Amino acid sequence: HGMRTSAFALVLALALASSVTPAERKCHLSGLWRNEQDSLMEISAVRDDGDFQGKYLTRVTLASVCARVSPLKGAQQQPGEGGWPTFAFTVRWDKFSNATTAFAGQCFVDTGGKETLTTMWLLREAVGSLEEDWKATRVGRNVFTRKRTPKGKILPIWSPSCEDASSPTP
Repeated sequence: HGMRTSAFALVLALALASSVTPAERKCHLSGLWRNEQDSLMEISAVRDDGDFQGKYLTRVTLASVCARVSPLKGAQQQPGEGGWPTFAFTVRWDKFSNATTAFAGQCFVDTGGKETLTTMWLLREAVGSLEEDWKATRVGRNVFTRKRTPKGKILPIWSPSCEDASSPTP
């Protein structure tokens, strides 16, 4: 009986040792991320003060399916001991739309080490009058997971490119 208990304890210890420890489960925002709509974002290194910038490549626009790169800027709260940071960033769709999106979210790491960014967004489109203001803001949710790429690889150039002016959806 004692032999079976110690064998079970050994198997349990090995299983626990192979999972990611909380210290290794720190969340790093920098890198390449993909959401459920297949949009990509690349976040450059996060500065000591939490500021970061990057590129957002949306596969989804309201008028057509194509790829466009837009600048993003944001800030991350400094994570506490063992905590996962909250962050916010804006994307300026200035190349093809008079719209801006603000994202707010948090980074999580599961026991297997998989990183997830959960976000809520507000997309504001310009409208021609105060009477149209009620319909100018959309709200939504995106979940991003880390996309592994070979070293030094940047956002791929996707086609078709969008020549028409249309509003994005994150």
